[in-house]
Amino acid sequence: MRSVPPWARVYVACTALGAVLCAVPVSATHAPWGAVALFAALCAGCELLAGSRFRGDHKPEGTGGPGDSGASLRWHTPVMLAAAFLLPPPAAALVPLPGALLARVEQRPRWLRRVWRAAQLALAAWAASQVHWALGGRDAVVTSDFPYALVTAGAAVVAFCATLTLLDGGILALAERVPVRAAWRGLFLRSLAPVVVHGLAGLMMAVLWRSPYGPAAALLVLLPMYVSWWVFAQYHRERAAHRATIRALVQAVDIKDGYTRGHSERVGQASMMIARELGMDDERAEVLRFAGILHDVGKLGVPTRLLRKDGPLTPEERRVIELHPEYGHEMVRGIGFLGEARSAILHHHERLDGSGYPYGLKGGQIPEFARVVAVADAFDAMTSTRSYRRARPVAVALEELERCAGAQFDPRMVEAFVRALVRQGWHPVVTADETPPHAEPRVPAPHAPAGPETRRGTVGGPRT
Repeated sequence: MRSVPPWARVYVACTALGAVLCAVPVSATHAPWGAVALFAALCAGCELLAGSRFRGDHKPEGTGGPGDSGASLRWHTPVMLAAAFLLPPPAAALVPLPGALLARVEQRPRWLRRVWRAAQLALAAWAASQVHWALGGRDAVVTSDFPYALVTAGAAVVAFCATLTLLDGGILALAERVPVRAAWRGLFLRSLAPVVVHGLAGLMMAVLWRSPYGPAAALLVLLPMYVSWWVFAQYHRERAAHRATIRALVQAVDIKDGYTRGHSERVGQASMMIARELGMDDERAEVLRFAGILHDVGKLGVPTRLLRKDGPLTPEERRVIELHPEYGHEMVRGIGFLGEARSAILHHHERLDGSGYPYGLKGGQIPEFARVVAVADAFDAMTSTRSYRRARPVAVALEELERCAGAQFDPRMVEAFVRALVRQGWHPVVTADETPPHAEPRVPAPHAPAGPETRRGTVGGPRT
């Protein structure tokens, strides 16, 4: 998220102001400043260690930016919760601040992301401590009053998770323009399980902290947490490697067919917009984005001279190009994490009336992901300049999609895309497919056979 909308900045500022107001009364609480400093140092140490372990990754866990849902949970969360169990609420709000403000952030604007993360964590720690203290949880921890200590800790964990969910959903709606009804959907339940695990570790740390062995014994809780976090980090590294592989494949396609450079990324972006409008969960939406990005990977198996041909294709050349969905499917068939994306790569040129390829599927026989990618692919093809025609305006492209809905495209996908565009607009990436200022416009040769893009009822998309 390189460009943060003004309302998202206002939201971050209000969150930061709320965090300040929660922490201001700390002077009146007679907080144990030594414990506050030690908790804050532990949090900062964990934060910096996490940043150094992920250095060099494209998107480390919890870079702490607005819109990075779920990024607020890391292996130092037990430290924050232990502080919430032992410290007064205003003091607990101070604990995550140094680490969040000093953490390494990859994406810009860095200062805004740091402020956001610090304010978000401070409010969550304050809310957890407020609930815990209101229920008498601190006395239960000090006296090891089990199971009541578990009850109060559980209530604090729910408050911590609910605060993060509330704030995350707001920033998703304002910064990422996620539909309001989808912004909070599933966030709380997805976050609750890891927070509960962290809460148990935090409670154990708090009990040990108050034991005769003191804070040194509490530090032992962090060791297994660090091991589990390290395993989780390896999983993220593996996913980053998958993404790098996908980017390499897309770049290879872009190099091979320079006039569609950037097309794959834009189709992935448009597919994601439709997915969110349809209310798909984050995991399916991410796989659908992969489908959009990789839908043309089969072009690697098509001769370059055909992809770069200026004039219309002969029937024989068209048959060769129409093999690219099957080539692409063969390339990605063994990549397990792509899931439904593989069927979209194979069937994204199928049409509802059965006139598509490679298998001539009809209506509901066409996988849902393929129907989404077909709309996104056609829209970007129409709004981009190609070797054989100029780009059309967005409004004209939408009219064409609506005209062909029901015969070529799934009307539900077209309607979802139109709604998303009305709300978010379309900001295509400027790529090398722009016609040079002084270049002669490329037009099909006269009297040449019509290509598939000129057939009746067919959106003027890619020749493939």
